[in-house]
Amino acid sequence: MDLFASVEHLNGVGPKTAETLKKYGIRTVRDFLYNLPRDYESYEAPTSIREMRPGKVVIKGRIDSLSTRRARRRNLSVTEGVIRDATGAVKVVWFNQGYRVKQFSPEKEYYFTGTYELRNGRYSIVSPSAAEVTEVDPSTGLSPIYVAHGALKSHDYKRLMGKSRGIFAEIPDMLPSVKAGTRAKALFYAHFPNTMKSVEGARNYLAYEELFELILAARLNRRENEKLRAEPVKFEAARIRELVSRLPFALTGAQRRAAWEVFQDMEREVPMNRLLQGDVGSGKTVVAGLAAYEAFTGGVQVAMLAPTAILAAQHYEGLTKILEPLGVRVALLTGATKKKTDLKRSIKAGEIDLVIGTHALLTDDTEFVRLGLVVIDEQHRFGVEQRQRLMLKSPAGLAPHLLSMTATPIPRSLQLTVFGDLDASVLDELPAGRQLVATSIITEVETREVLYPKMEEIMRSAPDAKKHGDKAHGQQIYWICKAIEDPEGESSGSRGGNKSSGGGSKSSDESIGKSASEVTSVKKRCKRLREVFPKATVEFLHGKMKPAEKDLIMERFASGEIDILVSTTVVEVGVDVPNATLMVIENAESYGLAQLHQLRGRVGRGASAAYCYLLTSGDLRPSRRLLELTKSNDGFYLSEVDLKLRGPGEIYGALQHGALDLRIASLSDTKLIARAQKDVMRFLQNPENLVKYKELMQGITKYQQITTLN
Repeated sequence: MDLFASVEHLNGVGPKTAETLKKYGIRTVRDFLYNLPRDYESYEAPTSIREMRPGKVVIKGRIDSLSTRRARRRNLSVTEGVIRDATGAVKVVWFNQGYRVKQFSPEKEYYFTGTYELRNGRYSIVSPSAAEVTEVDPSTGLSPIYVAHGALKSHDYKRLMGKSRGIFAEIPDMLPSVKAGTRAKALFYAHFPNTMKSVEGARNYLAYEELFELILAARLNRRENEKLRAEPVKFEAARIRELVSRLPFALTGAQRRAAWEVFQDMEREVPMNRLLQGDVGSGKTVVAGLAAYEAFTGGVQVAMLAPTAILAAQHYEGLTKILEPLGVRVALLTGATKKKTDLKRSIKAGEIDLVIGTHALLTDDTEFVRLGLVVIDEQHRFGVEQRQRLMLKSPAGLAPHLLSMTATPIPRSLQLTVFGDLDASVLDELPAGRQLVATSIITEVETREVLYPKMEEIMRSAPDAKKHGDKAHGQQIYWICKAIEDPEGESSGSRGGNKSSGGGSKSSDESIGKSASEVTSVKKRCKRLREVFPKATVEFLHGKMKPAEKDLIMERFASGEIDILVSTTVVEVGVDVPNATLMVIENAESYGLAQLHQLRGRVGRGASAAYCYLLTSGDLRPSRRLLELTKSNDGFYLSEVDLKLRGPGEIYGALQHGALDLRIASLSDTKLIARAQKDVMRFLQNPENLVKYKELMQGITKYQQITTLN
């Protein structure tokens, strides 16, 4: 059977269903089979309505009287109905799930699993899952629950899977050293469980299979990298000591260790492939500067790639100050650079030692005479092809040494599994003077009473105030939103009239919500903050603005001209603004820990105390990840927590273009990882395996693309 055939080859999958499936990444028969249930419900012993007690319940009955209404609180719909069995009736309620009205037939029986609790003085079952009785195998009482994909709900996917039941017998094994039929059996029991023990066994094998593919991809990448050759750069201790002595600050122990690891790598003929990771403000750029100076002493050129022009300009300004006095010729190359042709001619002639730039470095007419070191800042912002384009600018037959930098700490287990023997340096110390950010969780109803007064206080505090015209500015504020503009396209970009003298009466009633259509947009929030703070300069920033517009806004904010910058997460990676001391993250529950920590790192970069407010919906308890953020400023600790809470796919998606997308394996399962690593090494001992196991080699392609750093 061809598992890579289009999903349309499956029974019951027509063009419309196929379009929906493909939209969510289910393109082939293989994708369909590996879209595993997120959970399982047991319906073996349902409770009668008369015997229900508060807590989780499973009942069997018919449902009627379904209707949907809007709640008083904006952007919240309530769907209500009545479930009946032979012993009685009970009210059922769902929030923001209007499709439930059309899901049920009054003539059919369903199992409902949910929480029976007291709400508004009346007991009801809240947000239950549902399964048609005829779809549950009566001999097992187990029913898989799938993640909904648009209009394709769990019960729809279950129905499609039932129509494809016959193909499981045709699924071939993919891995060596497994009992014949192991894979087919595991996939079958994952979708059609007879006991929870069979589910556990199926998931264990499929987790092993995933880890095997991932580790194999990393090992093959490592093997390919070690075939390359680079120009070795001899360590010049005396010259490095001279540079360090000229720095206006003392290096941290972590910076010294990382720099030494880089110097040792650069002395080898095998190209360095090192990832430098550390929290925002941990001093990665200084380590990159030391590496660049080492390359300069060895007579090779350096290219430093940054994701934005303003960040490239910041690196240029900082590195020029410490390197030019020692004879290093530094240049800045961005889209806005004047006389680019002349500059590129100088780079090609070897008259520039270190060029710092954006995507302009990647163009075909940017050539180097002796490129020996490439530094990529925020490497996850660039695709594999973009990074390779820069790496190929080295002399023929040679690869440059590569130092990639990220401010998103990678959990140790993820490093070992995804990258195999990746060379990684960790900056786990903050330089002297960095402020810990006091982090608080507040609800939307506390905006006026708690947050607005704090914002007033911040903008009045002016130890670093600067003057622009006749207007003195105090400390500054970031306000992060999810959406750019409202679905109806409202634009509030113009200053308009600041008619309110303060208070922002509507803000505390807003839902900081569930979907993109329910969150307050950057433009609307900007408009409302201008009304609340009429004397402040409030501007917005988002990713769809033209690069020149974004750079101008960030320059104005960095110079102190803007008091409040309302932005999407485009500021997650940005310039240092020491005068920014307050970060507000709206709809905070919808972000992962790593991104929240990254955003928080934009403040606390000066001498003044810094604060972060996580703004959440009023009727939700704070999630564990938000509570963890209030307790710790340690990005490496938080990355481990994030891995446990969210899984590696989402974390890795923030580190590199393309998500890791582990469906089932846990990177905390050290025994299974060790087994997979051992089996991969045995597999690689026989070169014929790379040809023999065609599906395996085809399947690991996606992992190879995202687990390589060059």
